[in-house]
Amino acid sequence: MAGMGAQRRIFVRIIAFLTAGIVTVSLLVLGLSALGSFDKTTGGEIAVIRNGGPLDNHRIRQILDPASARTWIGLYSDAHKYPAQQRFYTITADPNRGDRTGEDVVRVPSKDGVEMGIEGTLYFTLNLDHDTIRTFDDKFGTRKFRRLAGNDYYAAYEGDKGWSAFLDTIIRPVIDNALRQQVNTFDCAELVSSCALVQLGANQSTGTGTGALPAVAAGSNNANLAKVQTAINESLARDLVETLSAPFLVDLKFNLVRITLPQQIQDAVNKAQAAFAAVTEAQARVAQARADAEANRERQAGYAQCPACAAIDQLKAIPPTVTTFAPGSGFAITSPQR
Repeated sequence: MAGMGAQRRIFVRIIAFLTAGIVTVSLLVLGLSALGSFDKTTGGEIAVIRNGGPLDNHRIRQILDPASARTWIGLYSDAHKYPAQQRFYTITADPNRGDRTGEDVVRVPSKDGVEMGIEGTLYFTLNLDHDTIRTFDDKFGTRKFRRLAGNDYYAAYEGDKGWSAFLDTIIRPVIDNALRQQVNTFDCAELVSSCALVQLGANQSTGTGTGALPAVAAGSNNANLAKVQTAINESLARDLVETLSAPFLVDLKFNLVRITLPQQIQDAVNKAQAAFAAVTEAQARVAQARADAEANRERQAGYAQCPACAAIDQLKAIPPTVTTFAPGSGFAITSPQR
């Protein structure tokens, strides 16, 4: 009996030890979970907090405004953090500056069918209104987007890569459409003055050209570019609301940096400009020759009226290296020896 009592006590002690261990581990896990259930935001981000955990729903719990204090967000909750400061999206041929990898230029046709490259930057801010940001997270924070640079998918709140993937997938098509619509209302030469050479070449090939370099005022181009930029801003503000179903992006401003021609057309323009420069140079030489001939005729008429003047000019024209001048008829001039 004494042996059975000792075994029972040992068994009870083992059970108590295991129970204490389980309780300790549970408290430790609960403590670590509790520590991880606090969060805060920096000055440049806003957070949408969603419920989490195996027994909880995944509805939005709360919003943490920029630069918030450390806040209890609940056990196993998820924080979807989005940029709260002004951001920008750059379209450029410079592979080191654009939001997309490598050269990135929007190619759109002008009204007269010339393909043009558009470069610019869209500045914007995410709408921080709580109801709007909740809707934004429901619509775009519950899915992932693929980056064009690879096959990886990211949520919009997963840092710069996720935000860039969202912009590329959702915002970029709206920008491209706005650029296409507005640029298509102008002829090429109205936006790029050198584009007039393209039209000139086409006219000459059909026998309708005049052979003269068309003059396009730079001020007119600048005014048209300003019109395009204004129209793009108005179109983007309207199209983004219609496309996204709410004003998720505010303070929109698109800066049109430059419009370029395709390389093959630009090469043709450069050749045409060089040809016109050569023509201009030749015309200048012809004009100079005509002026010289007219001057010679006037000079000869003067000599006819004043033969002595001709002799004087002839003597002045003798190079200093000539020591004896003998034009003939027994007449000679010798400079004195020194």
